[in-house]
Amino acid sequence: MDLTPYVDHLRRELAVAADASGDEARALAERLSAPLESAARLTLLNVLSAAMSDVTRELAPGSVDVRLRGLDPEFVVTPPPAPEPVREAREPVAAPVVAAPPAAEADDGTMVRINLRLPAHLKGRAEGAAAEEGLSVNAWLVRAVSVALDGGGRASAPGGRGKDSGGRGFTGWVR
Repeated sequence: MDLTPYVDHLRRELAVAADASGDEARALAERLSAPLESAARLTLLNVLSAAMSDVTRELAPGSVDVRLRGLDPEFVVTPPPAPEPVREAREPVAAPVVAAPPAAEADDGTMVRINLRLPAHLKGRAEGAAAEEGLSVNAWLVRAVSVALDGGGRASAPGGRGKDSGGRGFTGWVR
């Protein structure tokens, strides 16, 4: 998005206002136009960023980011995932049975990164629960996901700092 027309418009408006006030005001307006251009661009960028933040909040889980290319902002839109089409089933179809991978394949030690956006109240509760158990939020979330997916068994988080029955600390991976 090219901001130049908007900045030029502000410059013309300043010149028109200065013309009505005489030669001294016109000279002052000419001296102020260059510094005001930077301020105007920054203000417009801040307004666009705030607007896109509101759009992102309404578009969630999609998003709109504002990036600066040279002097001009650029919008990057990440649409929400498309819903799966509804299929009419004429005959009941049995879901394929997928066997769980053997334990050696399930945890090869490879770590991946994921971005998670939580509402502020849940983030605070997760931080509190993690601190209560002596874990980082990441380790607590890994354990919570593991428990949810593995059917309720308490899984040990990677790098966990829990306590064993003797009160001694332990760290490491558990398989």
